[in-house]
Amino acid sequence: MANPKIRDIQVIFTEPDNIRLVIVKIITDQDGLYGVGCATFTQRPNPVKSAIEDYLKPFLIGAEVNNIEDIWQSSYVSSYWRNGPVLNNALSGIDQALWDIKGKMANMPVYDLLGGKTREAAAVYVHTSGDSEEEVGDQMQAYVEKGFHHIRVQISTPGYSTYGNKSAKTGNQTTSNKDPLKGPIPITKRIKNYDKNKLYAHPGGVFEPKPYMRSALSLFEYIRNRFGYGIEILHDVHERIPPILGVWFAKEVEKYQLFFLEDLFSPEDNEYFKMVRSQTSTPIAMGELYSSPHEIIPMLKDRLIDFIRIHISDIGGISPAKKIAAMGEIMGVRTAWHGPGDTSPVGHASNLALDLSCYNFGIQEYSIFGENTKEVFPGCPEVKQGMMWPNDKPGLGIDIDEKLAKKFPFKEREYGGAWDTVRRADGSMVKP
Repeated sequence: MANPKIRDIQVIFTEPDNIRLVIVKIITDQDGLYGVGCATFTQRPNPVKSAIEDYLKPFLIGAEVNNIEDIWQSSYVSSYWRNGPVLNNALSGIDQALWDIKGKMANMPVYDLLGGKTREAAAVYVHTSGDSEEEVGDQMQAYVEKGFHHIRVQISTPGYSTYGNKSAKTGNQTTSNKDPLKGPIPITKRIKNYDKNKLYAHPGGVFEPKPYMRSALSLFEYIRNRFGYGIEILHDVHERIPPILGVWFAKEVEKYQLFFLEDLFSPEDNEYFKMVRSQTSTPIAMGELYSSPHEIIPMLKDRLIDFIRIHISDIGGISPAKKIAAMGEIMGVRTAWHGPGDTSPVGHASNLALDLSCYNFGIQEYSIFGENTKEVFPGCPEVKQGMMWPNDKPGLGIDIDEKLAKKFPFKEREYGGAWDTVRRADGSMVKP
């Protein structure tokens, strides 16, 4: 068989469950041989599409699909400036699709190409949130009864914006408390007992660090009293609090024995992790906002984190992720790839290939797929008893039903679908 070459590269937009997904399909010059990859940058999908169609596609037409590493390296420098989320997501779509093709050519799952299984399935964690400690606890109980042993816990802070709580029942402001099609819900509809005479600095929500931290610490206390220490709990700060308060918070949560504390600081504040490491043994997860190896390598080299949380498409695909994972193994850092709803099922399949083949796997974030998504993406990884299982099909083991995907086109959004801005009571901006 002659070495297949790239004949066409297509970008597919779809949002079967109200989250914009970007899929890349590489078609070869051999009948029926193609691959799919995830290039999802849900807040900025159009620039990713342009980067692929206007630049990478003409650069790569005619390239031999076997040469994944050369294609990645040459594409990486083809723009001269590099290491940004738009270009990396574009490159990731290409890279994942090439690994999918390589697996199909070899009649092997991608995890076999990466060295084979080091485990049969990947343990996952799921998300709980609520407006009360009891509500979070009841959600946890339901997940425990389904076999989940790792659970992320978030709770509302009454009267304030709070990351990670999707409930709108009480009117508490939350970053997720917005219409997915129209953008943020007006503040008059989101704040319980809204007082028109009271100053609210910004309609996207008002966040204050200390009320948030008090709510979170109270939640951890409740959970440990109710469930004991047999269930692993995780929590996401989402880079929202001032760094020195983050150091204090990491020390305060130590007694609750979190599986990990996530995104304690923003990437701009990486140096503060040295203070955390010297003062507490709370396990730290970080990385979903990293788009450059120059941000990641010092964190691994100096053992400042315990879990690397990279969003694989944001770092450029499977090829760079497997190298970062290998460095993490040497340094004793485990993987915990980013896996929210805006990681497409193709991205989850790529995560799983790495989860199974990397010895230093830690945990996999899991976003429960809606029925529409499962139909659009046949071969979605299956989750049961708290673990994600491969289907052992060649390649990534997943496909996209293009005809069905077209039934779920991108919907118009206010603000272009930008992340909802949150501010302090004085009007100053808070990082996401």
